Amino acid sequence: MNGDFDISKGDDEFESDSFEAMSGDDDDKHEQRPKKKKKKMSKYRRHTSYQIQELESHENAILRQENEKLRVENGILKEAMRSPPTCNNCGGAATPGEVSHEQQQLRMENAKLKYELDKLCALANRFIGGSISLEQPSNGGVASQDLSLGHGFTRGSSTFMDIAAVAMDEVIRLAEVDNPLWTKCSKSERDSMKHDQYTSIFAGSKHPGFAAEGSRETGLVLINSLTLVETLMDTNQWAEMFECIVAVASTVEVISNGSGGSRNGALQLMQAEFQVMSPLVPIRQVKFLRYCKQHGDGLWAVVDVSYDVNRESQDLKSFGGLKRLPSGCIIQDIGNGCSKVTWTEHSEYEGSHIHPLYQQLLGSSVGLGATKWLATLQRRCESYTTLSSSPDQTDLSLAGTKSTLTLAQRMRSNFYSGITASPIHKWEKLVAENVGQDTRILTRKSLQPSGVVLSAATSMWLPVTQQRLFEFLCDGKCRNQWDILCNGASMENMLLIPQRQSEGRCISLLQPAGKHQNESSMLILQETWSDASGALVVYAPVDVPSMNMVMSGGDSANVALLPSGFSISPDGSSWSDQIDTNGRLVNHESKGCLLTVGFQILVNSVPTTKLNMESVQTVNNLIACTIHKIKAALSIPA
Repeated sequence: MNGDFDISKGDDEFESDSFEAMSGDDDDKHEQRPKKKKKKMSKYRRHTSYQIQELESHENAILRQENEKLRVENGILKEAMRSPPTCNNCGGAATPGEVSHEQQQLRMENAKLKYELDKLCALANRFIGGSISLEQPSNGGVASQDLSLGHGFTRGSSTFMDIAAVAMDEVIRLAEVDNPLWTKCSKSERDSMKHDQYTSIFAGSKHPGFAAEGSRETGLVLINSLTLVETLMDTNQWAEMFECIVAVASTVEVISNGSGGSRNGALQLMQAEFQVMSPLVPIRQVKFLRYCKQHGDGLWAVVDVSYDVNRESQDLKSFGGLKRLPSGCIIQDIGNGCSKVTWTEHSEYEGSHIHPLYQQLLGSSVGLGATKWLATLQRRCESYTTLSSSPDQTDLSLAGTKSTLTLAQRMRSNFYSGITASPIHKWEKLVAENVGQDTRILTRKSLQPSGVVLSAATSMWLPVTQQRLFEFLCDGKCRNQWDILCNGASMENMLLIPQRQSEGRCISLLQPAGKHQNESSMLILQETWSDASGALVVYAPVDVPSMNMVMSGGDSANVALLPSGFSISPDGSSWSDQIDTNGRLVNHESKGCLLTVGFQILVNSVPTTKLNMESVQTVNNLIACTIHKIKAALSIPA
């Protein structure tokens, strides 16, 4: 075992005794064995002679077909390897690393053979109802890859276990540093999957009309392996950790809780909705298996795969718009409460209904790919660590800090629901005149504040970097250039709860500059964060008495909130290829980002009030005015 998570390398082979037992070879050699040996082997002969015959003929047919298939694919691989590699996401040149043509070809062929052998093992497990251990030489020793049902699985759940076991093996192989299925994009320096080679090795083909995204990211996270495993296997904790990605999640069935009082071997069927911070991107619904396995001391793997991943269907809607191919993370403790995490994301999704603005983002690792998941995990864990290690960074009591954080969490969740429109939040889409087709108008009945709430959101591309736009929106001195709540005054912090050692990631309470708290009837609660996959600025006006109650540790559940704000994302192309005046190809850093603007207003305090078009026009004008002011302040042409 090394730091690169190289769990299984080398050629795979059946243990001879296991193979003989599976095939039912009961000739004269068996008669010459000691009685003790014979007794040990007798448990493998519980199947009938008809089963033995069927298994042998079926297995031989598969091997003959796969042998011929491999010969054809070898020729295809040789031809493909002669061409220089390109990045599937951006089309730019790829950096294959210090690996020869012969080495790459051998790795591809070896990966194919490993996968086919796994399929045979899974087939045998289902057929004879037992288990086959696949022993593989690794680093001069022998590492056993257990594909048994185990952990109390019933025959009804054996198919799920087979799918999970193969998915686990695939994710482990994809995490290997020198796996030839990955190419490093020269534009982003991130790992991108070679989809054609993947399809040829792991069988199957991309569904017509589906787009594919495969990415891998490695980084350090401020959390130990056991805590992270528990977070991932607990649906509520997982949804909270990744709240900007997971709109809603639930556990359909717990197939196994694991063994030995740990999550080792835990398997469950889950369903979730994945969201992107824009009204232009449809919610993705997926039902999948999540499987957890311990591979060593402080070394775990948690993998996801669509429960019907092997189903051949041309109906895109039958997959809920998303087919989750084997994805997940390898987690290794490195001490001091930290872990090294290698995250792999691989999916096929319905791309025909995605707005052109977001097609490139969703085809990259920062949309819903590995970079997005890992960056979110790192940011959230860093926030938890900062808050727990320095609880006295503000003048608030521990109860006051906790109550303020709870209020901020509700503000974030409310804002996310208003700009993504997941069906779970029961927003109703409204079609109105004089409202652009890229602006979504939604209404819902609200308890806090009580009445009918109108939400409006839209997304656009701006020719500025994510960091430049984020810094502008966070600058209190510039806030009066775009925020009508300021009434022309700049804003300053009266309370700051840092969620990171550096600036930019915090929860703050703003008031007009130069005024005492007693002179203001309204304050602004705001949260900001930024990471490699995006940024957020969300805020809501709160009255002074309510905020004083919260900061004293009171219950924040009854505080009325109407959050508005901005979600910023990379545009999906960190580099753009251009031709200079001499006809040479040059790289220029992209200067663009995607901005989503969302506002919420209370139409009427009576829940039964019918919506009028005057309110729709008000919120639509609010969005248009804010966008115009931001562009003017940043010298962006209207």
